[in-house]
Amino acid sequence: MNFENKVVWITGASSGIGKATVFALAKKKAKVIISSRNVEKLEKVKVRCENPENIKILQVDLDDYQNLQKLIQRAISLFGEIDILINNGGISQRSLAIDTGITIDHQIFKTNYFGTVALSKALLPYFVAKKEGHIVVITSVVGKLGTPLRSSYAASKHALHGFFDSLRAEIHKYNIDVTLVCPGYVNTNVSMNALTGDGTPQNTMDKKTAAGLEPAYFAKKLLKAIKNRKQEVVIGGALEKLSVYVKRFFPKVLAKMIRKLAVT
Repeated sequence: MNFENKVVWITGASSGIGKATVFALAKKKAKVIISSRNVEKLEKVKVRCENPENIKILQVDLDDYQNLQKLIQRAISLFGEIDILINNGGISQRSLAIDTGITIDHQIFKTNYFGTVALSKALLPYFVAKKEGHIVVITSVVGKLGTPLRSSYAASKHALHGFFDSLRAEIHKYNIDVTLVCPGYVNTNVSMNALTGDGTPQNTMDKKTAAGLEPAYFAKKLLKAIKNRKQEVVIGGALEKLSVYVKRFFPKVLAKMIRKLAVT
């Protein structure tokens, strides 16, 4: 796949992994629709891009998942078509399950699961009619295994794997690809913005997050996975990749390892 002139729609594009991916796509002369709730931040991303004339802004609030259908024709009209949807928007968590109100669980699912699924389903008839398309979903290594302080976050990411694995089988006949991307630690503000038990942001940077992959490096690996039409890929450090392997073949060993993680 050559990204030049491909139309890519990416959510969560105003910061972190999303922003880095926009920059990487712009360098490859893709036409990019960038979305998030914060239009002001999106404007700042656009002006920093190479070929900014190939960047269009479309405000999207994933929490308003029941009304995302209304955005599809607007999105298509920006460049006349859409080739790839990258579902990157989401929110993390840093709280014990016992301390997390059920409304916070719902908020995490609303953004991470229902928003992502609703937008993908809204665009799906267009891809089916076109008989071509690619849906990319940024999940997490925690979508493969659960760790302390991330119970609802892990659950929302596990749910994405279940939904999109099923969807991949259903839409294969229409020449539509589905790629699940599982980041490990990436040096972004994800831990700063993570919700605590009462719904307020954590507002501190986790040490492991700060020591994670640089977003530009992650974006490079992400585009390679999309180009190769991978079904699933883990992009992270050696420890994160190893943990997925251990979970698959030695689940009891991983369970013991996870219990020893600091719960702070």
